[in-house]
Parts: sequence; structure tokens; C-alpha cells
Amino acid sequence: MEQENKESMGACCGTPHKRVVSITEAARINNVTRQAIYVAIKQRKLKASKDSTRWTIDLDDLEAYRRQKYSRTKSMFQGELLFDNHKGYYSVNQAAKALGVPAQKIYYATRVGLLKASRKGAAWVIHTTDIEGYRENYLKKQQLMETPEAL
Repeated sequence: MEQENKESMGACCGTPHKRVVSITEAARINNVTRQAIYVAIKQRKLKASKDSTRWTIDLDDLEAYRRQKYSRTKSMFQGELLFDNHKGYYSVNQAAKALGVPAQKIYYATRVGLLKASRKGAAWVIHTTDIEGYRENYLKKQQLMETPEAL
């Protein structure tokens, strides 16, 4: 009797069951498409197993994939963060978001010399002082020119 209890406990309670999700659920959790999850599996960046016709992904493996996934905000150049917001360095997209303009406008402004930016590797880096200078010198003037004057 005692032996049967131990066996039944081991089967149901002693070994924790792995929590697994489908590709669709993994995509929803990661806020990406099913195709992105499938590609990560095929590139062996995300561990998964196929049970007959359906892929299953362990939640621990999904978390590990999320932690190691490439993020531009974590990019390094010569041992330092490229876009260290605490030190005042921003990407083109971050600067565009802060200014409320499209990223293409930021690229144009850097190309024609209205906004100072430096190149570090493959990325453009913009300092906070340059972003504020662009806002004061060009964006505010542009807004004043576009605002109709009261008659």
C-alpha cells in the first residue's frame, strides 16, 4: 500500500510537469508573428520539439530565447553601450520619437548638417544636447512659420 502511494505521488506530484506552449501562444507571449517564432526554431535560436504535427516550446526555453534575443538598445561599440540614455546618447529612432518627427526627417537633418550625429560602427548616435539644439533652432522656427498669424 505504501509502495503504491509513493509511485502514484511520483507520477503526479513528485516530478514537476514542464509547461509548454504552441507556436501561436509563444508568438502572442513575445508579441511577434508565428512566422518569427518558426524562423527562430529553424535557425536553432529557440529550442522546440515537434509532437507528431505540432511544435511545442518549453516556457523556460522561451524565456531564455527572449533574454538572448538581439536588441539594438543593448548594442555595444568598443566595450561601451551605443545608446546609453543615462549618458545622453540616443539612436535615430529614439531621437525621432523624442522630437515627435519621423526617423527619415532625422536622417535628412543629419545629412544636410542641421543635426549633429556621429557614426559608431554601423549606427548613428545623437547626443541629447544636439537633439535639444535641433528642437530649438529648427523645429520651433518651423512651427512658427507654419502657424497662421491672427488677423
